[in-house]
Amino acid sequence: MSTTGSSPACDGMYSKLIDDEATYDEFTRRPDVGHSAHPVAPLRLMPRPSGPGPYRFATICLATLCAVLLISIIAVTAHYKNKPQGSGEATSEAQKQTQSANVSALIASISKLQQEKNQLQKEKDELLAKLAAKSATKAPEVVRPTTKAAPAPIVCPMDWQLFNNSCYLISRNSRSWSESKTYCERKGAHLAIIHTAEEQTFLWDLLPRGHWNSYWFGITDGQTEDHWVWVDDTPLVEGFWEEGEPNNHINEDCGYIVKTNVMERMAIRSWYDAPCTMNLPFICEKEMGAGASTARPH
Repeated sequence: MSTTGSSPACDGMYSKLIDDEATYDEFTRRPDVGHSAHPVAPLRLMPRPSGPGPYRFATICLATLCAVLLISIIAVTAHYKNKPQGSGEATSEAQKQTQSANVSALIASISKLQQEKNQLQKEKDELLAKLAAKSATKAPEVVRPTTKAAPAPIVCPMDWQLFNNSCYLISRNSRSWSESKTYCERKGAHLAIIHTAEEQTFLWDLLPRGHWNSYWFGITDGQTEDHWVWVDDTPLVEGFWEEGEPNNHINEDCGYIVKTNVMERMAIRSWYDAPCTMNLPFICEKEMGAGASTARPH
């Protein structure tokens, strides 16, 4: 077999085969190896071709493979390295587009709100102008403060004493109940009508103390027994009778107030009944209203 133009790979393989044949031939010719019954024909030896050794070739192949693998790894790494960058750039571009769209929408909203604001301002100015025109045509209303005149102070006639809106006279002369009533009426007054404990106490304090100082006032049951009424015909609601009074002991139809030297006697328990014909001092009351007479007693 001719070896002209053979590759280094073929040369290596051929040399390996020659070495193996030589080893086998040597083995078959060893004297300590038994011969089989059938003789083996000797192999034909071929000359070893000349060329580089097998180890050198293997080294070169391995280096080539390593270089190819390294290049492949670098290429793959560069590919995947560039791929995220491209994806990130695409994502960044999409985000930029989204942000740009949002900004455009915000600008449009702001512009719309500005237009609405201008419209509202215009309507407000028109309303203010109409209001000003109406105010100009309407006559100004003059507000005049209402002043209430202070009531004139009540001035009682001489010898009369003021309590609330009434003046009271404690007489020095003695008359019967009916005569006392007539005297008060001539003075534009009437026998005293006592409705409250404050009024009763005020009159009680005006009376002088004595052995049995007593004064007529304007109450009687002369029309109906035990039905006490005032001189203005209003019924008695609450009185200031002494305990056990009125008792109608001897046809006692008129009421009077007693103030004695006994200090235990109280203003709110000082009313008695007595015959209307008895002569006693009396108490007149003049109500100081509009048109009331202020004539002084004679």
